[in-house]
Amino acid sequence: MNSLYPLKFKPIFKDKIWGGQKIKNILGLNFSPLANCGEVWMLSGVEGNQSIVENGYLAENELNELVEIYMSDLVGEKVFDRFGNIFPVLIKFIDSNDNLSVQVHPDDQLAKKRHGCFGKTEMWYILQADKNAKVINGFNHKINKNYYLDHLEKKTLKDILNSENAKAGDVFFIPAGRVHALGAGILLTEIQQTSDITYRIYDWDRVDENGQSRELHTKQALEALDFKFYDNTKIKYHKILNTLVNLTKCPYFSANLFQFTKTVERNYGQLDSFVIYICQEGSFELDYQEGKMIINKGDCILLPAIFESVSLNPQKEAKILEIYIE
Repeated sequence: MNSLYPLKFKPIFKDKIWGGQKIKNILGLNFSPLANCGEVWMLSGVEGNQSIVENGYLAENELNELVEIYMSDLVGEKVFDRFGNIFPVLIKFIDSNDNLSVQVHPDDQLAKKRHGCFGKTEMWYILQADKNAKVINGFNHKINKNYYLDHLEKKTLKDILNSENAKAGDVFFIPAGRVHALGAGILLTEIQQTSDITYRIYDWDRVDENGQSRELHTKQALEALDFKFYDNTKIKYHKILNTLVNLTKCPYFSANLFQFTKTVERNYGQLDSFVIYICQEGSFELDYQEGKMIINKGDCILLPAIFESVSLNPQKEAKILEIYIE
């Protein structure tokens, strides 16, 4: 069996009613076949939407096939024991040219019971935001089910939602069960569990080109929703040049931000996990034992768990998200 190497995958472009041009114009992924692109899935083990390798001798293989073949060498022993043959993290870029629906995702227990899959906890890293762009993350005070249903029926749901300004560099953590929505004018990186289960609660009375409203999932959402109030929905962190900054740690992924202007050695000998690099700005050369590759803005690279150390050499300056499971 040939040795593993850093893997790059073919992007999966998604047509959305609220999509725009930023994935092409800002990230440089200008080979989308879509006039307007809402999402591009960079790394996915979701059934029916599996990422396909783009580079090297494993080109044209699906991600979960590689997990099945290489097991712990690819994802790490503990990760493989926990998640089996399904790659556990989904990476997307999202362009909200218009408001996304107000929605909620089920947790693992509810998703397994209803859909036979994982729940969906996620994190947003804001790459770019227009002036006055906003996100919804949770309720603006503690409520209960009846209070929520009353506002839903009266079409005053937005009155009880927590709305926050969003700007480049902001980070939002959205655990399963928390009501949320992206406002218009935002380009972001999303890190989430491998799941495509969304319960749409409210869609701003929007209709498609045929005058049809999108389906709502009012009943399904009710059991999934967390009605508590959270006053710290935006992650607070300090940007420090050439220093790894942790953004979040949860059972499903850990995320670090790294902005660097000089070569750095990353040692993963004790990690027992795959590592994902998502290049947010600039570019860098990834040096590993068997070779080198250039990683540019908009690229997403999967580093197999068998790699114990690599060097990152910035081309002037680079900013990346580093993702793994602890």
